[in-house]
Amino acid sequence: MTEHESAVKAAIEGELRLLDPEVRRSPELLGSLLHPEFHEFGSSGRRWDRASTTSRLPVDTDPHRYVVTSGIQGVQLAPDVVHLTFDTEYNGGHAHRSSLWRRTDDGWQMYFHQATPFDPEGE
Repeated sequence: MTEHESAVKAAIEGELRLLDPEVRRSPELLGSLLHPEFHEFGSSGRRWDRASTTSRLPVDTDPHRYVVTSGIQGVQLAPDVVHLTFDTEYNGGHAHRSSLWRRTDDGWQMYFHQATPFDPEGE
């Protein structure tokens, strides 16, 4: 496996862990995957930072939450930066997603995320 493939694989693994209800419900596990400067534009249009995300998700996540992902792919933009894109379906809603992952001393962490709702019938 090349360094590029390894970096993309690590980011994808982190992304999928962040979708896991067990991780989302744990402030410690969630926090370990989010960069200290993390920020997000959610599918609601709201802007989130690391503090608001680590306080909100553990309380708001349904333990039986199941998200379907598709088309996940990544590209290494720099030695310590990976960009992922993919789609999700959750509870009848669909979103195009994009995230930036940065390699830190603590491993790969999500630095930025954006979710844009879409209608699969309209595409």
